[in-house]
Amino acid sequence: MIADDLRHYLQQTRDSVVSSLDGLAEYDVRRPLVPSGTNLLGLVKHLAGIELGYLGDCVGRPAPVVLPWVEDGSIWEGADMWAKPDETREYLLDLYRTAWRHTDEAIAALPLDAPASVPWWAEHKRQTTFGHLLVRVVSETAHHAGHCDVVRELVDGRTGAGNPPEYFALVERMAAQTR
Repeated sequence: MIADDLRHYLQQTRDSVVSSLDGLAEYDVRRPLVPSGTNLLGLVKHLAGIELGYLGDCVGRPAPVVLPWVEDGSIWEGADMWAKPDETREYLLDLYRTAWRHTDEAIAALPLDAPASVPWWAEHKRQTTFGHLLVRVVSETAHHAGHCDVVRELVDGRTGAGNPPEYFALVERMAAQTR
């Protein structure tokens, strides 16, 4: 039951991340709009690697694909946070959906208390459980779905909340009263 709930919430946030790319030009899904360099397609790429790593490799279910940025070590330089010109939207969305299937299979097959080991964590913290990692991935995906909402709003004004333009003006007026 708990695993089903976690999978449900994970899928909701995955869908939110993917929908943030809907209708945008190639440049707009790649361009950074905040000083950290956060961009929509980079978040998709990052989340695909998160799922394949934590809920695949770390629980003894090797990823069905090789991630070049993991293989060459450039992940540790942030290469999983942006898309190279030859990494198409279709490629990265397919990769993310491959990660979903792999994760969903793990959720169906493994108990939450199944042992897991995270080799990139400090030695004394590496041993954990599948359930711990699943909660971590749900949390991280929700966190990045929020980033996607903000970046999408910066691209073209589309808001995840669906607030009308008057809402912004109301919030601004309320904030201005505190000056």
